[in-house]
Amino acid sequence: MASPVEYTIGGVKVHFPCKAYPSQLAMMNSIMRGLNYGQHCLLESPTGSGKSLALLCSALGWQQAQMAKVKEGGDRNQSDKHVGDCKKSEPPSPCPCVCHREAAQPAVVDLTESPCKDTAQPSHTASEVVPLPGESQAKSPSLASRLSEKVQASLDADCNKDEDFRPDRKRIRTAEYKSHKRQRTQQGVIFIDDEPELERETSGTQSWKTASTQQAAGLSSSCNSSDPCSHCPCASVKDNLKNKDKDKDGSKKIPKIFFGTRTHKQITQIAHELKRTVYSGVHMTILSSRDHTCVNPDVVPHFNRNERCKDLLEAKDGRSCRFYHGVQKMRDQHTLQWVHGLREAWDIEDLVSLGKRLRSCSYYAARELMQDASIIFCPYNYLLDPMIRESMEIDLKGQILVLDEAHNIEDCARESASYTVELSSLQTTKDELDGMVHSNIRRSKHESLRNFCYALINWIQESQVLLSERGFENACKVWSGKDILTVFHSLGVTFDTFCNMKQDLASVLEKEERVGLVNGKEDMVQVPIISASTATVLKNLFMVLDFLYRDSCRFAEDYRIALQRSYAWTNQIPPDVPDAQGFLVRPRHRHRQNTRVKTEVLTLSFWCLNPAVAFSDLSGSVRSIVLTSGTLSPMGSFSSELGVKFTIQLEANHVINKSQVWVGTVGAGPQGRKLCATFQHAETFAFQDEVGDLLLHVCRVMVKGVLCFLPSYKMLDKLKDRWVNTGLWEKLEQEKTIITEPRGGGKGDFDELLQMYYDAIKTCEGRDGALLIAVCRGKVSEGLDFTDDNARAVVTIGIPFPNIKNLQVELKMKYNDQHCKSRGLLPGHRWYEIQAYRALNQALGRCIRHRNDWGALILVDDRYKNNPNKYIAGLSKWVRQLVQHHDTFSNAMQSLEAFSESH
Repeated sequence: MASPVEYTIGGVKVHFPCKAYPSQLAMMNSIMRGLNYGQHCLLESPTGSGKSLALLCSALGWQQAQMAKVKEGGDRNQSDKHVGDCKKSEPPSPCPCVCHREAAQPAVVDLTESPCKDTAQPSHTASEVVPLPGESQAKSPSLASRLSEKVQASLDADCNKDEDFRPDRKRIRTAEYKSHKRQRTQQGVIFIDDEPELERETSGTQSWKTASTQQAAGLSSSCNSSDPCSHCPCASVKDNLKNKDKDKDGSKKIPKIFFGTRTHKQITQIAHELKRTVYSGVHMTILSSRDHTCVNPDVVPHFNRNERCKDLLEAKDGRSCRFYHGVQKMRDQHTLQWVHGLREAWDIEDLVSLGKRLRSCSYYAARELMQDASIIFCPYNYLLDPMIRESMEIDLKGQILVLDEAHNIEDCARESASYTVELSSLQTTKDELDGMVHSNIRRSKHESLRNFCYALINWIQESQVLLSERGFENACKVWSGKDILTVFHSLGVTFDTFCNMKQDLASVLEKEERVGLVNGKEDMVQVPIISASTATVLKNLFMVLDFLYRDSCRFAEDYRIALQRSYAWTNQIPPDVPDAQGFLVRPRHRHRQNTRVKTEVLTLSFWCLNPAVAFSDLSGSVRSIVLTSGTLSPMGSFSSELGVKFTIQLEANHVINKSQVWVGTVGAGPQGRKLCATFQHAETFAFQDEVGDLLLHVCRVMVKGVLCFLPSYKMLDKLKDRWVNTGLWEKLEQEKTIITEPRGGGKGDFDELLQMYYDAIKTCEGRDGALLIAVCRGKVSEGLDFTDDNARAVVTIGIPFPNIKNLQVELKMKYNDQHCKSRGLLPGHRWYEIQAYRALNQALGRCIRHRNDWGALILVDDRYKNNPNKYIAGLSKWVRQLVQHHDTFSNAMQSLEAFSESH
């Protein structure tokens, strides 16, 4: 195992498990600058270049340095304070005034200027440094302990009632924390974060009121006076700076790191990387859904786990969740690490196994562990979606946001501020609210919510006459956000009435007990509340309305509201039929067949076309945002689309040699026919036969695993049908085992197919590996790892543009054209092209997963050669630097065969 290496980057010591690649040093340098100055970073580093390690070590190293500074400040001032005083003095900030200026300290030799220079030599540590845990806070009441708190509240009736449920913000130093001694920093090391950091302006940019030349020179102040002189330019803002980043008790807040990625599988990979580092003992948690973490055998087998869990917690059937009441066994970081043995970085499976063993709820334990965690892992929609943030009680103010695999962040941000509801769901919601009103349960509050649903349903039904036909059995009508606000005003929904409805919804969801009769005796009974599904519909509608009405309706123009009519086939069981005597006759099971019925479906969609709407909640409150991916190119759209200024940007090089990868474009097939995968050409048999013959040649030349990515499932179906009819499919099967990506299906079915692919490559019984035919933007192209023999070649057919006939795509393009000049957005056609390049880059990124890997990237389409400035420019930096255009198919195959034989 490689020895750990210590780097000093931007004045912060970073412990790395091995000697870092130049791309990793460049990434860590960029991240450190962003964290030190509270700036946002946009970093592209190719898959396989170790970006996960760079992210973890730099962010946790910076956080550890902040903790050490706070501890040092506390120890330095301990003798001057009373034992009960928990406030810590801050290190003096450098002051540019003449009376406070001292001689400059020597500059630090770090990696800020040039991370790859020979002068920045790593120093090998003699022993691994155990990271300092954050000072634990006395927790706010946990979910599992609220029952006992009710009893405690009654005992403390003479005390201030407001204190019963108020989080105790006092920081308590644990015995474990006291046992660690911070190593003294070397002379000359200057923490950039000690320098004054001014408030972020409302526009999201930053202004600095200290002399930049002094900061560059590394000036440090030795002024210890508590009050600045009258000539000091920082006098007017000193109090604000002093209190910035502090808790209510006066101790400095250490920002938490929220690490978001796309899937739970990727979180598993990140946790594995964290185990390799000296930071593996950091306090952590992983936020997840009940689908991944519920351990109650009465809930796990069912698809509606959320509703069943909530019903158990509310004891609706007289039963409660015994696992939930055992959550206190594993909700504390110290207990988890030192009692249950999870001392190193753990995965969600480890927590679930522990929950089963202790009969404790791992879902709520993970949420409780967030209180004292230094780093929190979760899918990044948990951070973007305001509904999930609220339900998970995630507070991002002043925290660090790391979003890995962020190439789809724009789509995710738009979706998190959008909502689509079916008319049938609205009617079910209205019926339940109607029942509450008739039962006289919080009548006035339920009545206002019911009236809103009534008005919305009536408007939808009346608006059907406005629908225009759009394709086969599909009709729609689109309104702008401002138009829909006018419609709502006519329905009696204004900003004031909406605020009242929000309060009413909050009230009806509150749990309340009243005196009632139970078995003829008076007892306390719980007031019924609306179901989880009804609450979800109302919350999502109100989330969208909140964005529409926010800040004098400034986001209204960013929305389009679409009413759509389509048709769906559903299974309908025939009803029981009465016989001549009036008795119901139920047919035997074998004769009781379902009938397929075509039903009309009406949906109302609130589509946010501007990802900056959802991102505005984050960019204005967090300390730093770090967006990373292996495929961010082209990077120009991120700032304009997300409404965030990424001051620090990086396109890192790959860690491999040029000889390890073959990148070529092929514009013609074996018969010399032009290959252009536009809609018109792709429909012809000539194109389909030529592509099939090309793929057969690649399967003969390249060993083991071959991935082939197509633009759509529709093309996959057409090609497969054609190849089966012509006999080409059988020829392909003689070379390799063929597996096609399923259009839908469950996760288990997909995992089973993947395992078949991996097994075929390992065993190679009578064939040389396997061919996996997949779709860009599908499950195979996003985040799956095809290391070594699992992907010796990636073939992409055509350029995966989004469906131009999709209504949302059409509206987004028009929106960008409308605002491209006023807001700096990309024109609609340019945005459309970028979506294709991102999907293409993701597919190409499945190959070359580590430094010693090798493989071929084959881009099939003549547009790459004919217009390289347009189509090659959108590829990732490391790919476009290696692209070779081949005049003929035979030249391409000769070059590819030579490459394969050399490895």
